[in-house]
Amino acid sequence: MLMKNIGFAVALAAALFLPIAYIGITPAYAQEAASPQSKTIENLMTAYSGEQNAHARYLAFARKASEEGYEAVAGLFRTVARAEQVQYEHHAGVMKKLGVAPNSVIEAPVVKSTRENLESAFSAETYEKDVMYPAFLEQAKKDNVEDAVDAFKNAAAATGSHVRLYAMMVNSLTLSKGLVKDYYVCPLCGNVIDAITSSVCPVCFTETKKFIRIK
Repeated sequence: MLMKNIGFAVALAAALFLPIAYIGITPAYAQEAASPQSKTIENLMTAYSGEQNAHARYLAFARKASEEGYEAVAGLFRTVARAEQVQYEHHAGVMKKLGVAPNSVIEAPVVKSTRENLESAFSAETYEKDVMYPAFLEQAKKDNVEDAVDAFKNAAAATGSHVRLYAMMVNSLTLSKGLVKDYYVCPLCGNVIDAITSSVCPVCFTETKKFIRIK
């Protein structure tokens, strides 16, 4: 009987100290470390949150521009806000395909004068175009997440149009006062143009007749 009890105790101790993965249970940290897509998912979430906050911020900037009599600037802010919505919805779609629920916290926008708001928007969009999206794109390529590669590539290129239009408006702010201008948004990538001069979007080749007109 004693030998049996000793044998049972040894077997029990061995079972208790077996590596968890060996008995078919993978700990959470091991699952995360084993996921080749975890970094790209994190980047998608960052981009999703950033674009949602930009959407809210530019709508607030548009209201301020209208108050100050800059209707053309207000139109541009509303248009880029719509473009940001296109982009964050695209990022959300990619995350859902990867089995991840999109999540973000919308911060209260800091609204200053229209000129300061334009300069702030220009700086933020330049960072996305030159730093954030290129880094996210390279990571998505490493992780081999093709949907994320497409999302980041299109977002980077479309954001370039936001940078260009913000820069033009900063330089012509005084002249724009009292003017009203229409802009157009690509519903697939978020590219923004101030006039339709071709049949397709230069970023994603969507037909320009499908572009959304924003006043």
